[in-house]
Order: sequence, then C-alpha cells, then structure tokens
Amino acid sequence: MAITRSAAKTATPANTPLPVFVWEGNDKRGVKMKGEQQSKNVNFLRAELRRQGITPTVVKPKPKPLFGQAGKPVTPKEIAFFSRQMATMMKSGVPIVQSLEIIGSGHKNPRMSKMVGAIRADVEGGASLHEAISKFPVQFDELYRNLVHAGEGAGVLETVLDTIANYKENLETLKGKIKKALFYPAMT
Repeated sequence: MAITRSAAKTATPANTPLPVFVWEGNDKRGVKMKGEQQSKNVNFLRAELRRQGITPTVVKPKPKPLFGQAGKPVTPKEIAFFSRQMATMMKSGVPIVQSLEIIGSGHKNPRMSKMVGAIRADVEGGASLHEAISKFPVQFDELYRNLVHAGEGAGVLETVLDTIANYKENLETLKGKIKKALFYPAMT
C-alpha cells in the first residue's frame, strides 16, 4: 500500500504527542461548557465535540506557559532524594537506565521528570552518568559531578551516590535549622 504525497505530509509519527486545545461551547440544553482536549487539529476537535452533542463556540490551541516550563524549579531536596533513590536501586541490582526511568516517571515536578528523562536518554545513548548530569550544572554542582565521575571510575557508584545523598540531606536539614534560628528572634 503506497502513501500519497499529501497523506505523507499530514501523517504524524506515532510517538509525537497530539497538540492540546482549549474549547468552549454549549450542549443541547444550552448549558455552557468548557474543557481541554488533545486532537490532530481544530477541525477534528470541532467535529468530535459535535458528535458529543456540544456546539463549539471557541476552539484554540492551549497557550504555553508564559515563563518557560510548567512546574517549580528543581530543588536541592529533590536532588538529594534523586541521589538516595539511585543509590538504593543500584544497590538492589537495578540497572542505571531502568532506575532513571522509574525515578523520572514517579516525579510530581514536571521539570524534574523532564531532566531525569533527558539524563536517561543520554545514558541509554551510551553516555556515562557523569556526562549526562554534566548537562545540568545548576542542579548538579561541580562537587556532585566530580564525585559521580570518580565513583564510576572506581566502580563504586552506588556507594558514592549514597554518600552524596547523606551529605545533601544533612545539608538541607542544616539549612532548615539555620532558617529557623534566624526567624526565631524576629518572632519574639
């Protein structure tokens, strides 16, 4: 079966996510309704809404977030938790790529999920964990990256990640205590 030239232009790859549209309309009783839905394009969505008994009044692409990606920035606590999870899974014999996949899919913060997904893709493509995390210098400081590099070279990555997790967790606890101590005099 041959694909015509025009059909090839409109076909989207199976792994490409469909765009999201926001819509407003009225049902058969005249009640106003609104929502968002994935669809190939505006016309397909209008037809789908009509099939559901909704007369669309507005259908437009969902606007992208004004300030970059949705979600909060990746916090040092999340990096500490990431390190703890990686160390635990690696000690249990879970391969690095699978560990990254599990961690990435389990995060509520979309930025953290996206970052872990990018790291997983790099490692899956043949990069070392050190090379993959080096693309995120804001989240993984120089000490973190160098310790991971040394751990990979010595073959003790899970132990190094466990040590990093302890260090990061203790650092976050200490930061919390300092903040409390600084705010305590202001409260009296």
